[in-house]
Amino acid sequence: MADRDAKEIIEVNGREVVISNPGKLFFTANGITKLDMVRYYLAVADGALRGVAGRPMVLKRYVNGAEGEAFFQKRAPSARPEWVETVELRFPSGRTAQEVVITDAAGLAWVANLGCIDLNPHPVRATDLDHPDELRVDLDPVPGVPFGQILDVALVAREALADFGLTGWPKTSGSRGFHIYAPILPRWTFTEVRACAVALAREIERRAPDQATARWWKEERHGVFVDYNQNAKDRTVASAYSIRPAGQARVSTPLRWDEVAGCDPDAFTIKTVPARFADIGDPWAGMHEAAGSLDALLELAERNRRDGLPDAPWPPHFARQEAEAPRVQPSRRRSVMPLIEVARAASQAEALAGLDRWKARHREAAALLEPADVLVDSMRGRSSTWTRIRLNLRNIPPDQRPPQEALEVDYDPWHGKGGPGRFAGESPTS
Repeated sequence: MADRDAKEIIEVNGREVVISNPGKLFFTANGITKLDMVRYYLAVADGALRGVAGRPMVLKRYVNGAEGEAFFQKRAPSARPEWVETVELRFPSGRTAQEVVITDAAGLAWVANLGCIDLNPHPVRATDLDHPDELRVDLDPVPGVPFGQILDVALVAREALADFGLTGWPKTSGSRGFHIYAPILPRWTFTEVRACAVALAREIERRAPDQATARWWKEERHGVFVDYNQNAKDRTVASAYSIRPAGQARVSTPLRWDEVAGCDPDAFTIKTVPARFADIGDPWAGMHEAAGSLDALLELAERNRRDGLPDAPWPPHFARQEAEAPRVQPSRRRSVMPLIEVARAASQAEALAGLDRWKARHREAAALLEPADVLVDSMRGRSSTWTRIRLNLRNIPPDQRPPQEALEVDYDPWHGKGGPGRFAGESPTS
């Protein structure tokens, strides 16, 4: 057992960083400690800093390790080294916060010591908070989609970006999906960048209709969802070389395009990526020297508007936009989808356990569910996420569909926290 009072002081480029409880296990399955995470980030510092340096960053802290629940800390800790910079961000809610801005390898070690397994920077520089310099393509598969299909969609996305004058840079997400970043000149607002992301997502869906979707509502999705809303203001994505809190400590790893087809995300972990980095360097070196223009995608967005396409739905915590279609999920429209809710839980494991209990009671109905019929939503609370599970009963004959029952787990994320009420705070993270 790690000594909670133990400390280790490491020197990074002339700065001392205190690592508290360095032997604390963060990945129990393979014995990875907090100090192991710190050493990993120092080994790939040049690449990791390419993704986060000079950018405001949300601190996603796993104080109980990868198996524990994370909480989001937007405000920089008051107790921090004098060399850790901050910048004030204003969020869509109107609130403001001084967020951390990492500038060097010592900063990487410092945030890892806080329990930040992955790094979550905004797509802007601290010197210009209003104009993103990255368009981020987040490919999010529905349950049951093979990884090869995600890679097929990634190649379609690459071609679409190129056709509109942008260069895509691919990386594994380290989780279920895949990321492509397109560096852009910092000339356009968040709203304009998101409009381009919507147009791009619809274009990818047009080119690969059986494989990809731009539909926001989970009950309407199929294949690989192109999550355009990751480009809305206040959204962050795990950056290049981030360790992810899953499996064998997989890493969100930059790739060359000739590595994409057939790549195995399990091959990129905290234990393998440092050697790869030392051997081949960073495939994303020079990325921001290839910054492109959004003019062509903005023209596509305008054509879509003239053709009668409304703006795609925004995340629920954003005010409804003038050109946005009615923000009513399909299951709540007049033509109701056969959706039932099974669980609301503080952790995904607890929610999934509730789903298992439901399946045990309704074995015949459960056998008819397709993977995409199980909707597992990571929901945003005030400072952490919680999990909701719903089931789409479309593949079950109407006379065999189980009714809505009392929830297997009935967690209220706002109880005792002075929140806006049980349902007002619901906001799927994707």
